Amino acid sequence: MSKDKQFVKEITPQGEDFSRWYIDVIKKADLMDYSPVRGCIVFKPEGYEIWELMQRELDAKFKETGHRNAYFPLFIPESFFQKEKEHVEGFNPELPWVTEAAGEKLEERLAIRPTSETMIGHMYAKWIQSYRDLPLLVNQWANVVRWEKRTLPFLRTSEFLWQEGHTAHETEEEAREETMRMLDIYRAFVEDFLSIPVIVGQKTPSEKFAGARDTYSIEAMMKDGRAVQAGTSHYMGTNFAEAFDIKFLDRDNQLQFAHTTSWGVSTRLIGALIMVHGDDRGLNLPPKVAPTQLIMIPIGPAKTREQVVAKADELYAELKAAGIRVRIDDRTDQSPGWKFNEYEMRGVPLRLEIGPRDMENGQVVLVSRHSGEKRIVQQDRLIEEVRTMLDDIQKQMYEDAKSFMQDNFKSVDTLDEMRGMMEQKRGFVLAGWCGSDACEHTVKEETGATSRNIPFEVSEHKSQCLVCEENAKHTVVFARAY
Repeated sequence: MSKDKQFVKEITPQGEDFSRWYIDVIKKADLMDYSPVRGCIVFKPEGYEIWELMQRELDAKFKETGHRNAYFPLFIPESFFQKEKEHVEGFNPELPWVTEAAGEKLEERLAIRPTSETMIGHMYAKWIQSYRDLPLLVNQWANVVRWEKRTLPFLRTSEFLWQEGHTAHETEEEAREETMRMLDIYRAFVEDFLSIPVIVGQKTPSEKFAGARDTYSIEAMMKDGRAVQAGTSHYMGTNFAEAFDIKFLDRDNQLQFAHTTSWGVSTRLIGALIMVHGDDRGLNLPPKVAPTQLIMIPIGPAKTREQVVAKADELYAELKAAGIRVRIDDRTDQSPGWKFNEYEMRGVPLRLEIGPRDMENGQVVLVSRHSGEKRIVQQDRLIEEVRTMLDDIQKQMYEDAKSFMQDNFKSVDTLDEMRGMMEQKRGFVLAGWCGSDACEHTVKEETGATSRNIPFEVSEHKSQCLVCEENAKHTVVFARAY
């Protein structure tokens, strides 16, 4: 038993050191490993399968709304970045450059893709000639590179995986509809598929995407009270169309600039998933995104092992045929207690135990990773009961995360109140803001919190700015963020 307990003790408690807990969990759960290149990680199968499930779900959503996948080059000419001033200023500090190839110096430096607006803008100018070519709805699954000074696996790495959608439209109205449609797809995906509640709203001007007219985001709260920007959607207006000459003949045979959008989520969602749901026992995965939804563990003395394993194999085949992602652990070199701890640490949502007495009674035991609930179910109702429990776990994880966010979401009227809250306990703060960059900067300098977004839905509207006490133009969510 001491060995079983020691397995869990290898994870630092969240209350002791949250950052250390996070690193312990991702390493112990075998999600990633460090590469020899600073800030870059190797996705091991357990971690990459989580991304594959996210990718599969989102890709289907994109295609349902008329988007098609394409792929654009990793290398972008330096001159492309010079065409949109705000864009290049926003990304220049993070850009790695290729200056030499095949032993020769390049005539023009090539940036390694931090995002693809410039390359795609160049191509759209060639592809779009008439209103008949619009709307153009394209998505790309790719890797991007941003040379981060401070890195954290999954949440902030020098290279990461993502999708970036880029669309072009006849009118501002159509482009804005697209921007909000994709934002809502992200909201539904993160809340329904990942069981993570989010705050939906518009970024302040200082926090918007470089080169965008308006940026909208979904913001999630981690268990240490910090925020993670879980997804963004941008209305670009005609900024990139003008920079890259994306013009089309309209229905009146007049040349117009296209209205463009871009939107994306990345593998930082894996980090958010871990930090929102994980606990001192380790990873805790919602069933929809868990690579293994059910782990089967045969138990009992050696003399009945052959019969128990045979029955477990039979049930395994039924579960697999029903579309449940199931594994069976019939190793003899580890105790059942050790296995229970291991798969709890790995975040497998549901455990099935079967022993000789269960076989005699035609039943199995199902145990929820999230709640610890145990149910004795009849084998002839196993598929139905497993599906019910997985659905219940998915919903309960969302409700528990939502309750945590609500408990750590406070309203303040003054900078002193916010400073006090950030010193005592991190979380989301609702406050009034006059709209000035100076007051927003003061909040960051004094508290370490940044504006997350101007939420679409608020419990109360603030009347005065928390810094200057002038009339508030907006009610804003502030938080310290990853």
